[in-house]
Amino acid sequence: MQPLDSDLMRSFLAVADCGSVTAAAARLFRTQSAVSLQIKRLEQSLGQPLFVRQARGVALTPRGEQLVPYARRVVALLDEAAVALREKPLVGPVRVGIPDEYSGTVLPRALAAFDERHEGVQVSVRVDHSTAQIAALEADEIDLAVIYDWEYVQEGEVLCIDPTVWVTSVTHAQHLRRPVPVAVYFRSEWSRNYVELSLDRLGMDWRVAWSCDMAGGFRVAVTNGMAIAPLSRSTIPAGCRELTTEDGFPIVDNARVVLRRNPRGTSPAVEGMAEVLRAAFAPLREGGP
Repeated sequence: MQPLDSDLMRSFLAVADCGSVTAAAARLFRTQSAVSLQIKRLEQSLGQPLFVRQARGVALTPRGEQLVPYARRVVALLDEAAVALREKPLVGPVRVGIPDEYSGTVLPRALAAFDERHEGVQVSVRVDHSTAQIAALEADEIDLAVIYDWEYVQEGEVLCIDPTVWVTSVTHAQHLRRPVPVAVYFRSEWSRNYVELSLDRLGMDWRVAWSCDMAGGFRVAVTNGMAIAPLSRSTIPAGCRELTTEDGFPIVDNARVVLRRNPRGTSPAVEGMAEVLRAAFAPLREGGP
């Protein structure tokens, strides 16, 4: 059997998708006879028909159906290679700020994708709260900042909506204790105005059982049954669950996750990082983990 020609595979996919040689020829900017000849060559190479000719268009044979996923993979890989080789190598450092909530989930995906496409670009990461990230942008200490915008006033590109919810350990069920043991931030206006105030408004009998300055500490507190904690819905640890209004705990906030840029300008390397961050947050926009 002869090797399969990638050009023939493109023509095969066009005909399979369009259901017509004429429509496929228009998509490929070729003549109908040229596409027909390529399909014939492919069928001769494989020694079996790939299409059944009908009164109006064509339909795939069982062998044609079998070839489709392979053809898509081959063509997609060739297109990816072409894009990668045409891209100019990016240069210059990229400084990224991101909340602790995403430092172990979204960020690794983004960094892996960026390094694969732009090997050699130096990336540095600052994990901190939103207020500090905004200050770092203004001080020209970082190029990009992923921040929470719970008041819907921050400028920038909205990456997703990730509500903050109360979380408890399934095993320890600390939300049933009175007073309820709660995890809070040491120094946080958001913690005072949203977390603690929401409990007071509910008339909840609660106490501070865990204090820290990073969301990672909250996940430890919840997982180990030390306290309930306010966490972004997408970052609920294994073995834990969201507390709902049925449990007596409404959503803390519906924060937007926003990507902000350094006001002094950008660069191709920075925009490349913005692109992979956008892609890494896509599952959260679509309601995934």
